[in-house]
Amino acid sequence: MPFVPLPFVVALLLFILLWVVARREDDAAPNLPLLSLILLAALQSVLTGLRWGYDLRAVGYIAPASAAIMPSLLYAGVSRLVRTGHRRWPALLMLHAAPAAIVMLLVIVRRDAVDVALVAIDFIYAAAILWLLRSGADGLRLAPFDGAVPAYRAIIAAASALCLSALVDMLVSFELASGHDDRAATIIGIANLFILVIVGVAAAAASQSHIPGTLADPIGQLSPPDDGEDADTIARVNELMQEKKLYRDANLNLNRLARRAGIPARQISAAINRAMARNVSQYVNEHRVAEACRLLGETGQSVTEIMFAAGFQTKSNFNREFRRVTGTTPLAWREKNTRAPSFASPVSS
Repeated sequence: MPFVPLPFVVALLLFILLWVVARREDDAAPNLPLLSLILLAALQSVLTGLRWGYDLRAVGYIAPASAAIMPSLLYAGVSRLVRTGHRRWPALLMLHAAPAAIVMLLVIVRRDAVDVALVAIDFIYAAAILWLLRSGADGLRLAPFDGAVPAYRAIIAAASALCLSALVDMLVSFELASGHDDRAATIIGIANLFILVIVGVAAAAASQSHIPGTLADPIGQLSPPDDGEDADTIARVNELMQEKKLYRDANLNLNRLARRAGIPARQISAAINRAMARNVSQYVNEHRVAEACRLLGETGQSVTEIMFAAGFQTKSNFNREFRRVTGTTPLAWREKNTRAPSFASPVSS
């Protein structure tokens, strides 16, 4: 029976994951860096299997360079959910290609320094991703509110996995220097499972990416905290929620809300955080849950129909947010409150 290394199994799972994410049927702009990350991780897993499963040492000249590209792809994918406006893409491409180029050069001229470079790249990009998301889930300005919090948690997990990958590289280097090649092979095989985790959470973030192509974000600098300004900002946002029912827009994100309100995104986020002790995603989803409660009590629509009518896109997010706000499930709420819509809008409390 032919020997099939564990990394080959991981690669197969990654290819399947790529196929599932890529064939998603909606109007979302694909997050190409994260899709590329899945593909590269699968190829990296194949190289690992060839090196440690069949002792094909020649792949050792390729694998370090591909490993150096993966953190930059994750950063680029996260950046697409965070940043807006026109940027100098050629310059950015050269900047993010530099780590791979450095590693390729080290493979040729200073092989013993490759592992140190890979560890540094992982830690640097993990820190850069955490810096991008320093404002929390509201930092994902281009991710729909329905999935912003899960996407944020997935990206934090991915950044943590980068740090873990760096620690694994350090451990493998120590084992190889100690002459324990067999133990190093075992560690690398297990580490491939963590690569799957990294790519899985990155794919989760990609699935939340609905990126508008041309609309610009209101520009403005945050002024010092002011209770009156916060109240005006929240009043404007409340008006959009209550009168325009903007929460029904399933693709609503912080940037789109900022455009409709005519207020900088950072100002909206700061005002809701200061005055209501929650992020904008939670605030909008509370309006959606209030609408869902009204429909559950006053109509005979199915829970799925109500979920979409209220602005949610996925059942998992709907159930999680509904339980967070009401402390129960939609069906249980309906049983207790049929034709007695007692749930108050979050802005009235």
